[in-house]
Order: sequence, then C-alpha cells, then structure tokens
Amino acid sequence: MRDRDEAGRPRSSRPRDEYGRPLPRGAQGVPRVPDDYSPGARQALEEARRLLAAERPFHAHEVLEARWKTGPDEERELWQGLAQICVGLTHVQRGNLSGAAALLTRGAARLGVYGSRRPYGLDLRALALATDRLTAEIDAGLADAGGAIATVLAHLHDDAASRG
Repeated sequence: MRDRDEAGRPRSSRPRDEYGRPLPRGAQGVPRVPDDYSPGARQALEEARRLLAAERPFHAHEVLEARWKTGPDEERELWQGLAQICVGLTHVQRGNLSGAAALLTRGAARLGVYGSRRPYGLDLRALALATDRLTAEIDAGLADAGGAIATVLAHLHDDAASRG
C-alpha cells in the first residue's frame, strides 16, 4: 500500500535506485527530492540539468514535477512537458521503448504550445524537434540511454547559460 499524507496525497517514502526504480523499504537508495520541495524556475532548471548530466532523468523529472505543482498555472504545460520528457528518458534507460516514445511525444506536444516563445530563455521549439527525432530513433531501434539523455541535455539550456 502506498503511503499518503494527511490530505490523502501519495507520498514518496520508498527508497529509489539511481534509475528511479523503487527499492524495498529499509534499503539504501539515492537521495530523493523531498515531497515539500518548492523550487523556483531557475533552481528547477539548474537542478534538472545537474541530474540529467549525472544520467538520472527520473530524479530530474521529480524536480520538474515539483515546479509544475508549485509554480504558476500559466507555466503548467512547460513544466509538465519537461517532466514528461525526463520520464521518457527514464523509460529509455529501463528498456521500455514504447513507453519512452509515448512520453517523449506527449512532452514535446506540451512544449509545442509555446510556439516561438522562449520561457526562461529555453528554445522549446529546438527541444521539441530534438525530442521528435529521438522518438524516431527509438521507433527505429537506434536509441541508447546515454545518447538520449545527452540529446535532451544539449537543448535544455537557457540563453545566459549558452553564452557562458
């Protein structure tokens, strides 16, 4: 049975491995994002980049999910889209390629609503196109986890970060 808080919301109390897979209670897992984590936008992006660089997309997804749950409603599609892309990468790592393709497609579609706008300096159009190409590679049986993560990470930078 899943642990829940006083309001009945699920809690993430079980330890997880580096790929986000649940471990038995009492096992030693990797550090988790706290349930009450409420990052600012820049903090969420920086932490997600760090976790992706460490090939931990599940944990990057948790950071982005925390932002979507605590950020402004008008940014919901942005944070959900980025989180779904990270879950798609998690599925690539775990070998669930059909799940990966579905989540990458959904994530890219959410980013598509931004058109040419660049929230937080992110080139979402380029990220969505890279995600679409990655999905095609998955469908063709050509994707690998390390390459998939590197593809997304290369497009998950803001204008200031790309200038140095």
